[in-house]
Amino acid sequence: MSDRRGRPELTDQQRLSWLRLIRTPNIGPATFRDLINAYGSADAALEALPDLARQGGNTKPFRVTTQAQAEREMDFARDTGIRLVAIGERDYPKYLRAIDHPPPLLGIKGDPSVFTMPPVAIVGARNASIAGTKFARQIAAELASADFCIVSGLARGIDTAAHLGSLQSGTIAALAGGIDRPYPPQNFDLAQDITKRGMLVSEMPLGWEPRAQDFPRRNRLIAGISLGLVVVEATHKSGSLISARLAGEMGRLVFAVPGSPLDPRSGGTNRLLRDGASIVCETRDIVEALLPMIDNPPVIPPLAYEPPDLSTVSPPGDSERSAVVEALGAIPTPVDEIVRHTGIAPAKIHLILLELEIAGRLERHPGNRVSLHSF
Repeated sequence: MSDRRGRPELTDQQRLSWLRLIRTPNIGPATFRDLINAYGSADAALEALPDLARQGGNTKPFRVTTQAQAEREMDFARDTGIRLVAIGERDYPKYLRAIDHPPPLLGIKGDPSVFTMPPVAIVGARNASIAGTKFARQIAAELASADFCIVSGLARGIDTAAHLGSLQSGTIAALAGGIDRPYPPQNFDLAQDITKRGMLVSEMPLGWEPRAQDFPRRNRLIAGISLGLVVVEATHKSGSLISARLAGEMGRLVFAVPGSPLDPRSGGTNRLLRDGASIVCETRDIVEALLPMIDNPPVIPPLAYEPPDLSTVSPPGDSERSAVVEALGAIPTPVDEIVRHTGIAPAKIHLILLELEIAGRLERHPGNRVSLHSF
């Protein structure tokens, strides 16, 4: 089935199956893609999961998200005005589609017309200075008046100022928890206001309370949705620097606002400038840099290691599985080194790693490196 613009849309049953698969433990966006690649559909992948987990060394019953659990989330989403859009569908953010391993399903609530506006992210310190919040709100308002959509993370400080500055024109808030669990709680009213002219987005299940480890995923959404990312204030250990790094890896432009070397909240932004970020002294600095990208969006470089087609791979043998496990350890190891070390075909290596990941024994790292979990 296709929408009126010719883009394919999932049927209700397909969407339910996708939801079951992505909500099953140990299944992330990369694993989801590999499973669809290997089995052709979410339904077939769901059926194969218990055997894959067992082959990967899982000794406990493997719990696949049930039809009833997925239906409850779908019903709750429908009742609260939340939509679960799939990659490739009309209201999926177009720049997010281009990142490495985009979320297969994205929860959205609000006005999807904001996705048609060129997006720019503004992030920064939660304990922002008065000057920092004033500047963030000012450039957000000026960018909004130039028909840009402002993306941020609904946090205190700079994020809040960015959303408030663009609230009347359209802003997108990426959440670390479920859309029905905006964080922090004191920004609940702001989140509701955003849905009137903007959008809340999250890849997490409805009802999910955000944990510390969920915020890097939120930062990845902020960077992926946007053409460029502006950091207003940030310490050396700020999560905003994670967003900036991810944006740079995605081919987005990274901007930073300079600050006093005596203020710790400027340590991270000044370091970004030292490392090549574009300086921002006024809104025009951002607009002039981003305008050429609107018609020529960033292209993500091809993966250093393109996963092989798993649909015709014969099941690996026990000796092959043992050889791969023996080659792995707690130190992240490049997959191509595992191939060279074991002499096993890359497609089988990939399938064995998939089994280990579904069993909860494998951790993936940047640069196509993997390691075994230490239990």
